Amino acid sequence: MGCLFLFSNQDSLEWIASLMGVTSLIFLAKAKPIGQGLMIVFSLLYGILSFQSAYYGEMITYVGMRAPMALITLISWLRHPFEKGKSEVQIEMLGRKQIVLISSLSFGTTVIFYWILKALHPANLGWSTVSVFTSSVAVLLTFWRSPYYALGYANNEVVLIILWVAASDIVMSVCFLFFS
Repeated sequence: MGCLFLFSNQDSLEWIASLMGVTSLIFLAKAKPIGQGLMIVFSLLYGILSFQSAYYGEMITYVGMRAPMALITLISWLRHPFEKGKSEVQIEMLGRKQIVLISSLSFGTTVIFYWILKALHPANLGWSTVSVFTSSVAVLLTFWRSPYYALGYANNEVVLIILWVAASDIVMSVCFLFFS
């Protein structure tokens, strides 16, 4: 990813955010809580970049939902280690109640955000709305320590690749390609 910097005229904040995000995923894939801390930093940087590109849904979901949820998840992960003294998190199998709750919260959030985004006139209302839904599902699966959280994020990353390709932003497109 670093060699792309030579061929790009993108803002260095995009490179810092991208590297921060990819680094957080490496730690998250190993169920290391430090990944959540890095995700908080990435979320704030990504929020700035999203605002600059008129992707208001991304800004709101990352700064207002993903960063706070990463903090809550960090606390949850620290309270539920896989083994005492280890930094890996204990996974949880979802029951029907959690699945219904995740679906309902994600759908409700998406409907509310659609109207908020429509009023803000984002760069891409349709895909921004889909991103709110996929991001909500991913965040909630992570919070409940579900082993399926990665599928939620993978779906969200596909949507984000589409958004950033539409904006002709190679750095963020490649960033989310690495995420997926």
